[in-house]
Formats: sequence, structure tokens, C-alpha cells
Amino acid sequence: MQKKYLKLFLLVSLLFCSIATHAQETTFDKGKKYIIGGIKVTGLKSYNEQTVVTYTQLRKGQEILVPGEEISAVIKKLWGLELFSDINFYIERIEGDNIFLELNIKELPTLSEVEVRGIKESKASTIIKETELKKGKKITESFLANTKNYIQNKYKKKGYYSTKVNITTVADTANTESKNAMKLVVNVDRGKKVKVKKIRFTGNTQFKDGKLRKTMRNTKQKFPLRIFKSSKFIPEDYKEDLASIIEKYKENGFRDARITKDSISWNDDNTINIDIALEEGNKYYFGDITFLGNSVYTDDELRRLMGINRGDTYNGVLLEKRIADETDPDANDLTNKYQNNGYLFSNINPVEVSAKNDTIDFEIRIIEGKPAYFNNISVKGNEKTNDHVIYREIRTKPGELYSKDKIIRTIRELGQLGFFDAEQIKPEIKNPDPNSGTVDVEYSVAERGGSQIELQGGYGGGGFIGTLGLSFNNFSIRNLFNGDAYKPLPTGDGQKLALRAQASRFFQTFSFSFTEPWLGGKKPVQFTTSLSHTVQFLFNPQTNNADKDRRFLITGLSVGLAKRLAEPDDYFVLSQALSFQHYNLKNYNTGLFTFGDGFSNNFSYTAALSRNSSGPNPIYPTSGSEFTISAKLSLPYSLFNNVDYGNLENEEEYQLRDANGNFLNANAGQPGEPANLGPTLDDGEVSVVDRGKVDQEKFKWLEFYKIKFKGAWYQKIVDKLILKTEANFGFLGAYNNDRGIIPFERFFVGGDGLGTFSLDGREAIALRGYPNQSLSDLDGGTIYNKFSLELRYPITLKQTASIYALTFLEAGGSFNSFKEYSPFELNRSAGAGLRIFMPAFGLLGIDFGYGFDPIPGTTQRNGWETHFIIGQQF
Repeated sequence: MQKKYLKLFLLVSLLFCSIATHAQETTFDKGKKYIIGGIKVTGLKSYNEQTVVTYTQLRKGQEILVPGEEISAVIKKLWGLELFSDINFYIERIEGDNIFLELNIKELPTLSEVEVRGIKESKASTIIKETELKKGKKITESFLANTKNYIQNKYKKKGYYSTKVNITTVADTANTESKNAMKLVVNVDRGKKVKVKKIRFTGNTQFKDGKLRKTMRNTKQKFPLRIFKSSKFIPEDYKEDLASIIEKYKENGFRDARITKDSISWNDDNTINIDIALEEGNKYYFGDITFLGNSVYTDDELRRLMGINRGDTYNGVLLEKRIADETDPDANDLTNKYQNNGYLFSNINPVEVSAKNDTIDFEIRIIEGKPAYFNNISVKGNEKTNDHVIYREIRTKPGELYSKDKIIRTIRELGQLGFFDAEQIKPEIKNPDPNSGTVDVEYSVAERGGSQIELQGGYGGGGFIGTLGLSFNNFSIRNLFNGDAYKPLPTGDGQKLALRAQASRFFQTFSFSFTEPWLGGKKPVQFTTSLSHTVQFLFNPQTNNADKDRRFLITGLSVGLAKRLAEPDDYFVLSQALSFQHYNLKNYNTGLFTFGDGFSNNFSYTAALSRNSSGPNPIYPTSGSEFTISAKLSLPYSLFNNVDYGNLENEEEYQLRDANGNFLNANAGQPGEPANLGPTLDDGEVSVVDRGKVDQEKFKWLEFYKIKFKGAWYQKIVDKLILKTEANFGFLGAYNNDRGIIPFERFFVGGDGLGTFSLDGREAIALRGYPNQSLSDLDGGTIYNKFSLELRYPITLKQTASIYALTFLEAGGSFNSFKEYSPFELNRSAGAGLRIFMPAFGLLGIDFGYGFDPIPGTTQRNGWETHFIIGQQF
């Protein structure tokens, strides 16, 4: 821009010198006012002459001063369009008081076509998009220079240190739309990727070369077995690594360490050697640390928080982090100590006051300032979600003492809602006023789709399965009958509504659920209700189809309340639920049930205590933990129903009889195998127990208790690499041993962990590397435990899609009783996978797991299994 206005100044200054060469016999009186007799525009290629004249706002008959401000303003205005490379005014002629002007313009060429050579077509299209090399773009020298620099820097960052870019322009004579069109040819010569052959150090006595190389996270020397980090050379990353070397010394007491020289030398094989000369200096120790200016906290409180004592090895990096850790906004440091308790305007500086021999004394100088209070709290960016849904989750309230911790907590709570892109929730501190002690906070959010559609087909359960599911995660039931609210559905109140239908030849399932997270709107009490119904048909091996006359009907209803607690902290939630399932068998005989006609009822109460501090992104948590311990209990019916379950087999009503009412003899040749031999009768006959009747009586009302525990921890390893550690345990027991453990509610371990089509209360426990439910008995286990480690790294966490890769190690086992229970006799597996979360479709993923152990009944390790994940996280 400076060059442009310099040119403008020169043009105006030399305007009338140019006139003499342009019109030899034209003379004018400097400073005289003339009347414009006409304006002619020359040099145009694509613009209309009258349009340009109109834009100058100069008109025939207008009186102007020559030279004067009018012409200067026109030139400035035309330059501002950024459409021309040269602009000149000339006097064509003067007739008395009339002056005839010529405006000569040189248009900037317009880009009509671009070709990128020297790289793959896919890479070329990316560069065209990133540099905005699009049709119609005006071609300037600065644009060409910026494009060239961008491409060179892009490839330098990838290790192509000697990348050359040449850009040429060619007139597009075939273009009929524009006479000023130009073709652009971009030639990219990446050259060979520059590798680091050797990194050598001199002057280092405290740390070996290998130790110092490890501190260089980005720049690595060539090593055949290095997989995850290449040895490419990137100048910007190399500068960071030099700083890391000095940090290494500072962390170990060598505060005076410095790099005296670093150099790069080229080898014949296009590799480089890096030589780094060091001056280590002496090792120092912390001396006395005194605090000045503190009145809110005592010296002892601050000293305990710092955790640095006299005689400790000097660590400059640690000292900075204990004052203010820039890498962790939630760190336990002095700055957060003050800011989490209202002292937003506090200022803490460590000052080195003396360095005697090898000991350094420090003063921690503190300016506490006035306590600050939240004033105005606002939110922007929510177009669908109603304000009250957001404000009830915000922890920063007007009039409350300022707390940085509450701002961070608010970011997590808004991210946990699932309505916003957690990576784009940004708090902005506005109008901090140290005099009044107030501060405003504005939270910026970016909404993402709150509804999901599940429409899929697949093969499983003996045939094709079709699924249609609709999940509305930001629903508004109060606007259900408000036609104006359908855009396309009533949304914004934070409620969840889900409808799902699934069918195949062998079953049909329908389910509905609704959740209100703030029942009554005043307190965080979540209300949930669900209703489901399924019909299962027995497989007929003769027809290879479903036998519609042999059915298993399951109907379920549940109602639950969950309340956020204040103690021990407000991450805790106590949830309670009542549920009822009715199981109805119509000529449905399987190995799991000894009666084919009959029913069972499951009325139970579930209580769970959970604590979830993971976040801030619910799709990709980077910190915190999740714990849940739950108990599902039925009524102890055997205490009050006066049934002797231990003696049912001796009761006459449970013995098989013939049509005349006589007991059947085990050897009487009756059809079917006797289920069990009963007592010997007086006449010597042996009755046969009707096992179906016995079990029908035992399981008419299910009696059981079920205890489960789940714990997961998220730990940042480095950058965005996250370690998830998880432990799970479950136990299904019976109050009355004579009744035994029920055939429902069991654990089925192995596979992808997705629920099967059966709704008999069973729980599918994921253990990748093995087939689904292959690690439990046919009827399921009553005890299981599972442990897993998972390393996760994000590929992208954008609003349109969150994608992360993972590797895992896990082990688990299923057992039938505590006598068999061996917590470390486990099936082990390892593998890798990928997760993709898209707001419209939920979570999708694939895992490749290798089972190291044989599944029950086999002798060979299971090997590789592929698992597809839909709508579920491990």
C-alpha cells in the first residue's frame, strides 16, 4: 500500500510534466480553474468506458482546479479498487476555459486457468484451493509472490528444504469472455526430502549426546528402526528443539547453559549433519525463597503450593510452571490459586535477588489487587438452543467472586451437552476494570447437529437386519404442537427423544425413550422414561426359516431420576430407576429355558452413584475420569411367598402324570426323556419331575441382585496423545440358593460389545479380538471382569467430523460362579482402530483386534478379528 500511494504522489507531481510529451502544443495555466469539456478513457480491455467515467464522478461541465484535489481523489479511488496496475491522467487539449482529459488505465490481468505441474493431481488441487487460485482472480505481483512463498514453505515444513517454485503467466487468447485473461502455470520442484544424517554435540559433559537428542522432539537423525518420527529437517521445528535443549539444562540446575554455535553441513547424499556447540556453565541450587506483597495467603501456604525448598536443584522451567503453567489452564499453580479465588488482577513475578557461589535466592513479588466479581455473563453463537438451556449450565454467575476454575468448568459443561462443537467453545474476558473490581465474560459457541439418523442394513442373528432410528438430542416437547417451531423439528430445550425400529426374519423390536435433563427447570434432576417391545421367533431347521407359531415376547418399561449432588463435589450424580419387563413364551423351547410356554416378570430397582469429570470434549476427552457403581435389585419374593423352592421336586403338583392322573414311571415308555427322576413311590414306581413346571414357578417373578463397577481415567501423555485406562466388573447373584441364579440379566463377553437383538436383560461386554459373546457359556456368565488400555490420537476434531485413531490392549474373562472366579485368568487381545463422529450419524468406527488366547472349546489362539462399531464408545 505504501508503494501504491508513493506512486500516486509521483503521478500527481509529474502529471503535468507528462502532458508536454503527450500533447506537444498544449499549454495550461497552473492553478487555474478549467471546465471539463470531455473525458476519454483509454487502455480498457474488459470494462465499459462510460462505467469508468461514471465511477470517477467527474462530469462534463464541472469546474476543476488544475492541478487540484479532484484529480488526486479520482486516482486514489481507482487504486482502491485493486483492479488496475497503472493509472494516468493526461490533458488532451485546452480550448479557452475548457479542458479535455484522457484517463489512461492498464488493467490487471484476470486468471482464467491454472495448471500446477510437478506434483500429483490430488496435491495440486489442494494447493489451488489453499492459495485461492480460482477463476476470475486478479493477478498482481504481490499475489504471485505470496503464492510462491506459500508453496515453498508448505513443502519445507514437510522436509523438502530445497523446494523451488516458478510461476509463469501466458495470455489466454482463446478466452472469449475476457480480452485480458491470463493462464497461470505453476511449476513445483520439490527436490529430495532433506534428511538429518547426524546430530553431533560438543561441549557437553553433563548429558550424553543420546540424552540431548531425545529432548529434540521434532528433529531426529536417521535410524532404520524409527517408525513414528521421520528424520526430516524443518527450520522452524529445529529452532524449537534448540530451545528444548536449553530447557533440559535449566531443569537440571544449569541456568547459564547456552548454545554458542549451531551449524548445518551438507553431505553428498542430500542429507545434512547438524553440529551444536554447548556451554553448560555451573550447576545451581535453590536458596531462600521469600514472598512479598501477599496478605490473602500466608508464606507457608504459598511455599507448600510451590513445592520448592532450599537446597533443591535449580529448575527454571519448574519455577515458571509453579508460578503460572501456560500449558495447563487448570494447573495447581500460584496464579490459579489467586485467580480461582477472585484475584483476577493479581500479578506474580519471581525475581532473582542474589546468586552466591552455587545458590540462588528468589523473591516472589505479588501484587494481589482488588478481588474481582463477575458482572455481565453473555453467550453468542446459539441459534437453535434456547438461552435458558445454556445459562443453567454456566458456573459463572453475575455478582459472584471471579474464578478461573469456574470458567474452565463452564467450558466442560457446555461441551458435555453435545449441542456445540466442544473445540470451539471460547470464553472472552471483557471490560476488566481494576478500579470497580468487575469483569464481563462472553462465551462463544458453535452449534452442531443435535439429531441423528440411523438407517442401516446388515447380516446378523441368522438373517438380514434392517434398522431405522431417529435420535433428537436437543428436542423441545413443549413445542410439539406448535407448527411454527418445526424447522424441521421443535428444538432448543435440551431434551432427548429417541425412536428405533429393528426387524429381521427372526425378530421385531420397537423402542421409545425420552429424557428431560432439568425436571421442573430449576434443578439438575434428570427424568428418563423408556418403553420397548420385541417379538422373537424360533428358528425352524427344517424350513431354515422363522417359525411364527413359536414366539418369545418381551415388553419393558422403565422410569428413572438422576440428581446432581453437591457433596463430595458436584461431579457426583445419584440415579435411581424402576423397571419392569414381562417375558412371555409361546411354544418357545430353547436351552436357556426349561419351559416353552409360560412367563416371567422382572420388576427391579436400580441405584447408581457416578462421578464424571472427563472432558471437555465428550467425544474426545483429554482429562478427568468416569466412575460408576450400581446395584440392580429385585424384591426378595422367597421371603414372603411361602414357597419351599428346595422341595418343589417332591411336590405332587410338579410330577408328571398320565391322562388318568397316575404318576409316570421313568421306564413307562412315555414320549420324551424324563427331565429328572423324582422320589420312589410306595408301589415302587418312580415319578418324573416336570422340570418346566418347576422352573416356571421359580422364575415367575425374577429374584436377583446385580452389582457392577466401571472406572475410566483419561491422561494426557504428550500434546493430544491421550491414554485411557479402564476397569470393569459385574456380578449377578441370588438371594435364595434354592431358586438359583436367573437365566436373564447375564453377561456375554467378547466381540464388539454391541447389544444383540435379544432384550432378555443380557449385557454384551466388548472384548475385541474375539467373536461376539464367544468367551461366555451359551447361557452367559454371572461374573466378569475386564481391563483395558487405549492410546488415542486425534486426526481432526472439527465441527463437521471428529476423527481419532487408537491402539489398545485389553483382557477379560467370564465365569459362572465365585468358585470358578479367577480375576487374572483372562483372555488377552491387542489391536488398532479408528473412530469417526459425525453429528448426523453419531459414532462410527472399525477395530482390528488380535486374540492371543483360544476361545473356550478350542486349542489355538483366536487370531485376528474385525469389529465394526456403531453408536458406541469403548
